[in-house]
Amino acid sequence: MKQHQRSSVLVIGGAEDKVHGKEILHSFWHCAGGTDAIIGIVPSASREPTIIGDRYVSIFGEMGAKELKVLDVRDRSQGEDQGFQEFVEKCTGIFMTGGDQLRLCGLLADTPLMERIRQRVKLGEISLGGTSAGAAVMGHHMIAGGSSGESPNRALVDMAMGLGILPEVIVDQHFHNRNRMARLLSALSNHPERLGIGIDEDTCAVFQQDEYIEVIGKGTVTIVDGQAMSYTNQGKVEAQDPLALHNLRLHILGHGDRYNRKTHQPIAGKVE
Repeated sequence: MKQHQRSSVLVIGGAEDKVHGKEILHSFWHCAGGTDAIIGIVPSASREPTIIGDRYVSIFGEMGAKELKVLDVRDRSQGEDQGFQEFVEKCTGIFMTGGDQLRLCGLLADTPLMERIRQRVKLGEISLGGTSAGAAVMGHHMIAGGSSGESPNRALVDMAMGLGILPEVIVDQHFHNRNRMARLLSALSNHPERLGIGIDEDTCAVFQQDEYIEVIGKGTVTIVDGQAMSYTNQGKVEAQDPLALHNLRLHILGHGDRYNRKTHQPIAGKVE
């Protein structure tokens, strides 16, 4: 397994393997420093934060992390907690669990705690992982909910503000598993300047400091590039009417494939 940079952002489609090879979680552990890793677990998206927090503490503890702490924020005032902020100053990795992305943003967006986490990620000082809801919040624009399996239409997707860790992307998770292509296209129709990233379960898009996205895991990462979109009827039709979207670029990336965010070019991984 290729070892990734210590300042990576790991965006996980949900339902990652927590029992057998744990490839994706092991990659995050390595990016956070391996046996020197000091990891903060943020379970705020979950309605069972104690249970989910303890589960990841157990997983990363068994891998050999040096220190682990659950940053169990259940009220916005805790985003100013001195103990949590001191831990973030020394940690090497932050992991955001699944649950409800609106709940996660409601508790943490614009708090001193999350602002410092975002700053340290941007400076390349720590690695950040997020699974399911923890993945959905990565962009400036966030898919908060919606339906699946229909033709793209504005009513299919509910948008909100994300945490802006990777502001140029719109992330959707459990992607092919829940037939969410139309939902992602609907989101992009209003924000064609963003890069649509659909991530399957037990699959991870690793955003590296060198502008590459690398895919690890069992599924695929779908990239929809709408920057050259030549036409959409998005502003001319009713919310439930089908959308027309012309000249999108679509890439389906598998394990080991990479994508250059600067040149917008995919690169095939080596077949072993």
